[in-house]
Amino acid sequence: MMACDGYDITLTYDDVSETDSAFYSDSADSDEMDCSDQPSMSCKCNMDGSIRLEMSRHPSSMKQVVNIVIAVNRMKHVKTVSSEFGAEQVLDMIMDRVIQEHHMERVVTPSYTKTNQTVKCNVCDQFKKTLVQSTGSPRLLAVTLRDGNNRYKVDFSLSLYASTSATPNASQPVCLAISQTNLYLACTTLDDASPHLVLKEISETLNTIKVGDQNDNLLFFRKETGVANNTFESVKYPGWFISTAYEDFEQVDMSQMSKGRFTNFTLEKKQLIRS
Repeated sequence: MMACDGYDITLTYDDVSETDSAFYSDSADSDEMDCSDQPSMSCKCNMDGSIRLEMSRHPSSMKQVVNIVIAVNRMKHVKTVSSEFGAEQVLDMIMDRVIQEHHMERVVTPSYTKTNQTVKCNVCDQFKKTLVQSTGSPRLLAVTLRDGNNRYKVDFSLSLYASTSATPNASQPVCLAISQTNLYLACTTLDDASPHLVLKEISETLNTIKVGDQNDNLLFFRKETGVANNTFESVKYPGWFISTAYEDFEQVDMSQMSKGRFTNFTLEKKQLIRS
């Protein structure tokens, strides 16, 4: 209930969506306004001089919004008395609420659903350094392995996901896990510092991941370019990619492009598995 130029306005609002137009009476002296969408809205003058503006629960349209604008504007011509709010202020309040509700209805949180496809592989950077697990640390290192040291290579499982929204540059959402373990690559921050890559232990099944939940930092956009170059961009932190340094035995981490680190990888011994 709001006071407007000496009148009380009662508004019952459900929701608003798209639409066409509204027709109304041109008579400013009328005690009752007729709206073409009468079941959706009514505006009446009561005997005590108050004006009630009502909207009921019916299939909605922007016609209701137009009716609100018409009703409030016509109140200006019925009676002019100083009050707590002017008609123009009330109109602004109503329209702000309508627009806010309209946009809130359309907000959709992106979610990612696991498909039945998984890629088994080893991962090497563009200098043929292999990703290996650091002993006693939740980190990965990039190392040039000599003949006979292939046992140190980490076998990865890339779970492929389908998204409810468009992905950048036709990339593929994936989660990267170390095969036969519960360890997943995760892009995370501590104390608002720059994102870093860690190994995160996950016990639950990641069938669906929504943006904003505790596991959204496990998602990466995999984009393949050229013959076999792959980049892995964090979904949670756009513009940050899994990267390696030029030197051996350096930590695999997150980096922005053109920051002195390398973001191209190849997938070796790649095998597609369908579950």
